[in-house]
Amino acid sequence: MMSRPGGARGAVAFTFDFDAEEVWIGDDPANADRPGVLSQGTYGAKVAVPLILELLERHGLRQTFFVPGRVAERYPERVREILAAGHEVGHHGYTHTSPATLSPQAEEDELVRALDVLRGLGADPVGYRSPSWEFSPATIGLLQRHGFRYSSNYMDDIRPYLHPGGSLVELPIQWLLDDAAHFWFSGGPDWTRSISPPSVVHEIWAAELDGIVKLGGCCIVTMHPQVIGRPHRLAFLDRFIGEVAARRDVWIATCGEIAAVAAAGL
Repeated sequence: MMSRPGGARGAVAFTFDFDAEEVWIGDDPANADRPGVLSQGTYGAKVAVPLILELLERHGLRQTFFVPGRVAERYPERVREILAAGHEVGHHGYTHTSPATLSPQAEEDELVRALDVLRGLGADPVGYRSPSWEFSPATIGLLQRHGFRYSSNYMDDIRPYLHPGGSLVELPIQWLLDDAAHFWFSGGPDWTRSISPPSVVHEIWAAELDGIVKLGGCCIVTMHPQVIGRPHRLAFLDRFIGEVAARRDVWIATCGEIAAVAAAGL
């Protein structure tokens, strides 16, 4: 169990993968010509991100947004608004393409291109979240070579740890703490998939957070503006954040802050 500010037993981060349309285009470039499909992602940039920023401001929280480079190019003002509000901006690929499908050189090109875009908007990305949480055999080496301090992609622990051979901290995640696993609906082959009500997700997230905190771990909640940003889900998130903030045994922080404290104690 790592030491945390204020003697808190566990750490919590409410993170947002700001994918916009890129999650569909990265999966299949042909989707670039399907405005109806892409409108699902447009909602995230157009409506949800401003609402999320307002919600976090009401709670006095600074959190972490992972942004693909091409989303930052498409919505530079949204990225600037995120930064102006004091939030951390992390790296989330350039085209939201899984590194597992790329050659080492293509993966590095994507990594560097997105870094250039985000830095050009005033961000200083020290954390990396891969599209689809997938790595190639080259990913960890590339992250270390380009100075990243943490990754938030692996599901093999509940506590932060160091990847072998360097100083890269892993902040473990899990699908059950991801909004898409409960709320995502995209039609097509999964047309019969049900959409969970927030009450069910609250039960799961609250219980998992309780368990992680009791074990002295780190609870990373992963959300997507186009998914969590529907009005009734934002109301749920507002209540849930309030409940977590009222606890005396947790420290709510950005991923970068949690990684820095973890690194100092590892």
